[in-house]
Amino acid sequence: MQKNKLLSTLLLSATLGATAFGASAEEHGFYMGAGVGQSRVNDGSYDDRDTAFSMFGGFDVNQYFAVEGGYADLGKLESDTGGTAFEATAPYVAAVGKYPINDKVSVYAKAGFNRWSLDNAIPSVTGDTDDSGTDPLYGLGVQYRLNDKIGMRGDYSRFKIGDADVNLAQVQVTYHF
Repeated sequence: MQKNKLLSTLLLSATLGATAFGASAEEHGFYMGAGVGQSRVNDGSYDDRDTAFSMFGGFDVNQYFAVEGGYADLGKLESDTGGTAFEATAPYVAAVGKYPINDKVSVYAKAGFNRWSLDNAIPSVTGDTDDSGTDPLYGLGVQYRLNDKIGMRGDYSRFKIGDADVNLAQVQVTYHF
């Protein structure tokens, strides 16, 4: 619970701080995207990778700040010791702090919450008998704008799922309205 309070405070601070920059008419608007990559868990008896997918959408408040929501299918991850495999999905919402390097390239960091769901309750992963919960997520990335509408991102995110960390590395395509 303490982590959730800290993350909520950080998100609120980022939101209030972003308004200080002011929104430029050319640097805000809606976007959506999709990504494909690899998820990886290395926690306890789980050390596995699988193909993962995501869809997301967001709003660029200005060139320094965005709010993003999405859905990540983290794939099927199996135990090394023959334990129960699990498939994980994680809808999420995150605050995104961005720093433009030039007109085409920017780097970003994000922090938020994911509402994970497993197809099986696995106490060694979740720490209890729940098959769903809410935990933090955070990540880093770089975006290259091909033109005014289309961009490419390299994204690395970490989803907390109970006691486990699931890492997700992706290539993403974005479309800006």
